[in-house]
Amino acid sequence: MIRVLDGIDAFLDQLASVHPLPVLFAVLAQLAKLTCTSMAWRNVLAAAYPNEVVRRRSIVGAYLAGVGVNALVPLRAGDAVRVLLAHRAIGRSTYTTIVSSTLVLSIFDIAAASALLTWAALTQDALPGLGELPELPSFDFSWLLDHPLAAELLLAGLVIVAVAVGIWIHGHVLDFWDRVKQAFAVVRRPTLYLRTVAFWQAGDWILRLVAIWFLLDAFDIPQTPENVLLVQVSASIATLLPLTPAGIGTEQAFLLYMFQGAVPSSKLLAFSVGLKFMTVGTNVVAGFTAIALTLRTLRYKQALAPPEETEVSS
Repeated sequence: MIRVLDGIDAFLDQLASVHPLPVLFAVLAQLAKLTCTSMAWRNVLAAAYPNEVVRRRSIVGAYLAGVGVNALVPLRAGDAVRVLLAHRAIGRSTYTTIVSSTLVLSIFDIAAASALLTWAALTQDALPGLGELPELPSFDFSWLLDHPLAAELLLAGLVIVAVAVGIWIHGHVLDFWDRVKQAFAVVRRPTLYLRTVAFWQAGDWILRLVAIWFLLDAFDIPQTPENVLLVQVSASIATLLPLTPAGIGTEQAFLLYMFQGAVPSSKLLAFSVGLKFMTVGTNVVAGFTAIALTLRTLRYKQALAPPEETEVSS
């Protein structure tokens, strides 16, 4: 947290020198990116439910709502919000299929992130080794890496919970695997997948890089393809399992390691905070605007109450 606070201080110190026009372009790129991803998800759901009306507005709203909550609450809490809203928007849908639909999106994302990580590791020598991770300032998982027994116990606990959940699901959810396969309907039609899902996700990734390009300009950091890709690598690692808000601790740690000696630390810290402020601020405004428009009420707890019908059988 000390390193995160240092980044905020550095950001405030350099705020007057930040160029506003590139920041505006970055915000617009971020909004367009969110639209691309939500359209890809909508098309996955439309293929899974060909006999149901899957409205673009409802699914875009559900996706934005989840993104907005994820920007503020760690451990991917917003994913539950978007799944709930999508379930409410699609007639005769099931939670199992909607949750599984997010795995379809992960196919492209994992491939893209893996390609970037491989590039950074093999051609740039930019990633720290496992032994160096605990030494990175503000890395979210430093404590666990410094305490291997606690890490092993936590991993064992997660495995036990996963097995228990799997057993419960197998015994209580009707046609579980059929519902999972239903979410992957679009993948079984490669042309449709490339045209309606991968196309939009490619746009998502391109717009991520565009937003980073403009923010580098805003903070007077050299705009090169390598720098843009390295920033995206750090962002991808930070979003795996964010413990600090939006994973800012891990992102700062990797940015400082990757750019050490090339860019002053104070400028990197200010840039990392500015990047998060832009991303989180845009996501929060877009997300909670979507929640208000989708639910048409400010009483979110009441409006988000689960429907009476469930997919769980006795």
